Amino acid sequence: MQFGMPTLIENNTIKENIALCKKLKLNFIELNMNFPEYQVEQLENWKLFYELAEKNQIYYTIHLDENLNIADFNPLVRNACLETVHRVIEVAKNFVSLKNRFGDATQPLIINMHLNHGIFITLPDKKVWMYEKYFSIYEKYFRDFFNLCEKWIGETDIKICVENTDGFCRFEKKILNMLLESQKFGITWDIGHSKATKEIDVPLIKSFLTKLSHFHIHDGTENPPKNHLALGDGEINLIERLALAQKTNSRCVLETKTIQALEKSVQWIKKNLNYKT
Repeated sequence: MQFGMPTLIENNTIKENIALCKKLKLNFIELNMNFPEYQVEQLENWKLFYELAEKNQIYYTIHLDENLNIADFNPLVRNACLETVHRVIEVAKNFVSLKNRFGDATQPLIINMHLNHGIFITLPDKKVWMYEKYFSIYEKYFRDFFNLCEKWIGETDIKICVENTDGFCRFEKKILNMLLESQKFGITWDIGHSKATKEIDVPLIKSFLTKLSHFHIHDGTENPPKNHLALGDGEINLIERLALAQKTNSRCVLETKTIQALEKSVQWIKKNLNYKT
């Protein structure tokens, strides 16, 4: 199995993240575009990232900014989001060879994304989600996104995976069904988010097992809801989830938020999975 780490707030540079990745003998780093040092302008200096990865025999996946909103009603915002995705895909194309050389060539290079819920209007007796109220517009914008991504990715071994967060909304489930019509889209199962939301997304995720390509692995609890815990510090049946990751040929990001929790998680993997490092 392929295990990797996220970019961590305690590390200030890509070199520090790579040093930790090598120390823990992990396979890859997921570059998180919520950080200022991994914005698209920095990633477009891809030769620097490539050379550092090549020297250290690792590769990258990419996590799009969580605020990305493909269906924003403001065309200026929407077009900026589309441009960001396009430019990230172009960067990712340069990283595919790293994945093939230092990872598993049977697994696509993953670009991870969240679905933005948008806003809701609070009425005396209910909440009205704007994207549900104006679903035809919302759906059109995602259909445009779908078509553009198919064009931009082309025949390159890249897949955009949609991650579960705090529960897919009804309108998002419809969009997910549409996106998964394409081989260019898949699912990221974040098992910690899933646990903290009482596994409400599990039936949907399990209905698309053939679309699973990526896992965010961290422990969690339901009551109180917690996630991003070190492996072994929560309530998740980690062996079961990791077995499914292996069965679906998915790679796994050990998505803790601290170096200490990441180190503890790697030790758990080595002890419980006989993972060779």
